[in-house]
Amino acid sequence: MKIVENLKYTSEHEWLRLEGDVAYIGITDYAQEQLGDIVFVDVPTVGETLDAGEVFGTIEVVKTVSDLFLPISGEIIEFNEAIEDNPELVNNDPYGEGWIIKVRPANSADVAELLTAEAYKEIING
Repeated sequence: MKIVENLKYTSEHEWLRLEGDVAYIGITDYAQEQLGDIVFVDVPTVGETLDAGEVFGTIEVVKTVSDLFLPISGEIIEFNEAIEDNPELVNNDPYGEGWIIKVRPANSADVAELLTAEAYKEIING
């Protein structure tokens, strides 16, 4: 299981990478491993501004559908269309090509409140 050091994490197993004024968000390697084969990702919230902790979409696997929670408040500006046709990218490259959305943070200082890689490791390793 891979945890990337320079990302921020949530206890709901999302990761966030800030690039300038845009945050890339996806699910962690741990999350995709626990879910299994992802068959569909739905993000109906593009163009909306949501609060941290709100559901921005869902991930569907063979046996279940799981909610995706926004790590920080902001406007959802883009959905990764590559995963629409190839949802397995989330399984194969969760921190790279398998990113899910881009968000314009309402307050980039909120990013500092998220978990470090070390704190996230402690959550999943008990």
